[in-house]
Amino acid sequence: MPLAVAADGTRISYALAGRRDGEPLLMIQGLGADSRGWTFQKRALSRFRLILIDNRGVGRSDRPPGPYDLEVMAADAVAVLDHAGYGSAHVIGASMGGILAQIMAVRFPDRIRSLTLACTACRHFEWRRELLQDWAEQAQAHGMREFVRRNLRWMVGPRSLRRLAPALAVLGPLAFSVPVSSFVAQVHAILDMDDGLRDELGNIHVPTLVLVGSQDVLTTQGDAEEIASFVPGAELAVIRGGAHLFQVEQAAAFNRTVGEFLDRVTGRAPARPAPAPASGN
Repeated sequence: MPLAVAADGTRISYALAGRRDGEPLLMIQGLGADSRGWTFQKRALSRFRLILIDNRGVGRSDRPPGPYDLEVMAADAVAVLDHAGYGSAHVIGASMGGILAQIMAVRFPDRIRSLTLACTACRHFEWRRELLQDWAEQAQAHGMREFVRRNLRWMVGPRSLRRLAPALAVLGPLAFSVPVSSFVAQVHAILDMDDGLRDELGNIHVPTLVLVGSQDVLTTQGDAEEIASFVPGAELAVIRGGAHLFQVEQAAAFNRTVGEFLDRVTGRAPARPAPAPASGN
């Protein structure tokens, strides 16, 4: 896998997939996940040139000591674009990756062709801060396998656990293989997120899709609605029956919604009428 070098010397691994002549699509995963978290999207989006990043601390990227910083991690993604030879790309980010994508769009607007923000938020609530801190403490005390066992209910809807057993058998080991130190370092990066980010979302002027699962109890529909209300012209899509891990849980609906959006913004499909402007909070 290619390795880009970040400003501080950290090596950031990424994979390339899809059409060599397709428009570039940078894909950024969330807390503790690496590029393999897009397993169920790779084939569906293979008409694009996929650039699948391993955030610092996971996958084949370097694992420098934490805590990490979301601004630095967003710059890591820009370093990957540079190394891959793309001046700009469509960007999709899930969960923590969605925060990184928002930061990229605000800090590096010329590098973004379109934005897809999935199961993410633009600010903290106290309950989520307390939950994340508890996650870090659980991981340190009990290890990742026990952490996943205790907290899967935050990721997958209750009715889907049995149906998704085969998929979880594939993706579960991804969580187990994350070093505790890297997981905790990423948690601290999220905890240190500047809540002022949402006040800058009005400066995003690229086509934007905000996605959320209707059963997501970690980053809720309210979080998605808030982002969509701040980004001019943003589209909001709710995937029925999906929880936080809806790119696995409802992969077909997720892939169809994202694919249709990207086809529209790249001219592969007819544009639809622009949504009515959303009011700010």
